[in-house]
Amino acid sequence: MPASLILFGVAVALFAGTAIAYLIGASAILTFVAVDKAQFIAVLPQRLFSQLDSFAFLAMPLFIFAGDLMNRGGVAAALIDFCMSLFGRLKGGLGHVNIATSVFFAGVSGSATADAAALGNSLVPEMERRGYTREYAAAITGASSIIGPIIPPSSIMIFYGALMGTNVTALFAAGILPGLLLAAVLMGMNAYFAHRDDHPGGKAMDLPALWPSFCRAVPAMLLPVIILGGTLFGIMTPAEAAAVAVLAALLIGIGYGQLKWRDIAESLVRTGVMLGGVFILLCAISTFSYIAALLQWPQAIQAVVERWGLGPLGYLMLINVIFLGAGMAMDVKAAVALFAPIFVPAALLMGIDPVHLGIVICFNITAGLLSPPLGAVLLILSTVVGMDYWRLIRATLPFFFVEVLILIVLTFVPEISLALPRALGLR
Repeated sequence: MPASLILFGVAVALFAGTAIAYLIGASAILTFVAVDKAQFIAVLPQRLFSQLDSFAFLAMPLFIFAGDLMNRGGVAAALIDFCMSLFGRLKGGLGHVNIATSVFFAGVSGSATADAAALGNSLVPEMERRGYTREYAAAITGASSIIGPIIPPSSIMIFYGALMGTNVTALFAAGILPGLLLAAVLMGMNAYFAHRDDHPGGKAMDLPALWPSFCRAVPAMLLPVIILGGTLFGIMTPAEAAAVAVLAALLIGIGYGQLKWRDIAESLVRTGVMLGGVFILLCAISTFSYIAALLQWPQAIQAVVERWGLGPLGYLMLINVIFLGAGMAMDVKAAVALFAPIFVPAALLMGIDPVHLGIVICFNITAGLLSPPLGAVLLILSTVVGMDYWRLIRATLPFFFVEVLILIVLTFVPEISLALPRALGLR
């Protein structure tokens, strides 16, 4: 009876719009009382601090700050001009520019929503002006923005790695090939739609000159090289690389003449607000994970999986369904924090590689940003480009289904994720 009341209360609070952190924390505390484990609440403060006392968490605020500085510092415009000079002459060239810019932008911001907002403001109107439909321009922008959290540095990988004790540097290395695979597939789709729908190519006189645009984009393109090279070859930890990224973002923004003191102050405030929400959520999840461990939920899940005869691959597909559904309706970090502590330990007990599992979950939950009913990328793009939400959903569905197919490939072919970590001695 107490469990039923708790579940009913959670459902009511969820539909009433209660913040997920408060909902998880309150339900966890009520569960302690309901299952007669209230005496363990006394050690919760110590557990909360030990959970947050992770060096990897230091990288997250710095990367968020660096990405926001880059967005304000004119980096997107420099990257777009360079990609225009490379791909703009091709048929459907602006679609290729959109995808290529997302690849470069991923190494700067590591965020799908930041990518969607930046390119939605700049590239979608330009594509529409040159003869693309608004639906297609917004759809290709949303689909390519998913590259952002896959190619490192990625805030969701840092969050997952710190939460589940997985090597963040190995996750960074493992995300490179899946991110490039996604970019290549999207470019193939764009080429197909360009020929099917007769999308325009750019005229040489309309495009930026290659050398000047390259020189202007070099500082922005060097940043991910420095970050990845430093972390993957052991020169810097992810936290040190994040600090270097902040310094570089400041210098690049000032060098482009776009970054003002007011922008820096606003970026600091925005980073602080985001972090406050993240760490409140982490405290709630730590409480939830504690009661889950006391009640041996991971072992119970493993026993159910074995009874069903799923095996490692079958369990990975079950995880895909759960996390993809969570990504459709929840914030990315909230979904990872809520479901990873429940389902990941059972996967590790079954012998699934933790880095491969991390990439599958991060790709999965990120793809959910492009899916209804509450995909964050869809909501941002519909607002930024002034487009009906359901029309945008229809336009993005082909790209979403292809991204799900790529997720299935990554699930069944772990070598795509693990080749680089193994080559670099991280596995």
